[in-house]
Amino acid sequence: MMEVCIRINNLTVEFGKYTVLKNINLSINDQEFLAIIGPNGGGKTTLIKAILGLIEPKEGNVLIFGKKPTELTFKDIGYVPQIKTLDRNFPAKVYELVATGLTGNWNFRYTKEMRREVREVLAFCGMEHLEHRPINKLSGGELQRVFLARSIIRRPRVLLLDEPATGIDTVAETDFSLLLETLQYQNQTTIVMVTHDWEYAFHHSTSVLLLNKSVVAFGSPKEVFSEENIQKTFGHFGHDHKMEFIIKKNV
Repeated sequence: MMEVCIRINNLTVEFGKYTVLKNINLSINDQEFLAIIGPNGGGKTTLIKAILGLIEPKEGNVLIFGKKPTELTFKDIGYVPQIKTLDRNFPAKVYELVATGLTGNWNFRYTKEMRREVREVLAFCGMEHLEHRPINKLSGGELQRVFLARSIIRRPRVLLLDEPATGIDTVAETDFSLLLETLQYQNQTTIVMVTHDWEYAFHHSTSVLLLNKSVVAFGSPKEVFSEENIQKTFGHFGHDHKMEFIIKKNV
């Protein structure tokens, strides 16, 4: 029997009088790959922040391996934010940014062991050749891989990603997806990812959450991706009709 990694109980989040999430209940097993899909304003990023412990819910709670997020250390959970939220003008090099994943702050004094760990994780992410490049000189795909390296250098049991493919080209997106698959296979990491890529979610995730302020559907990709569920989530039929092709192709 698989261990429950993340348990969300009756979670409701409000900003003023506006309800962002309402009565969310779900359990995510250890080593699972959960894809979260929903419309803009549907609460996807808010749910990620609630799991991280960055938002205080009005009701309910989140438990990660039986503990509140605030009871965990920064080493327990990896987080890759949306690329559009990142400040590219910060005067730091790739090496320095990744090293903060070990220390939790900007140290600039590195032991030989820290240097080895940084180089190893950069090599895993295919970024060792950019070790000394300023982060403001990186492409979108390169910057995402650097933040992935920063988040996994301490080998967290849980990795949260908020739309990691947004703003990067198709080749970079494919490379990033392969990195995630390798990471999960090698480290048995539980991955929770917000994405707009339905096809990737259908083929590669173990479970899917359709979210529009409340849970529309939660389960395996083949169970969740139906025309009825898509209508409930996005409010109209045939959302680009992409899923019809994918489902038929895999029946």
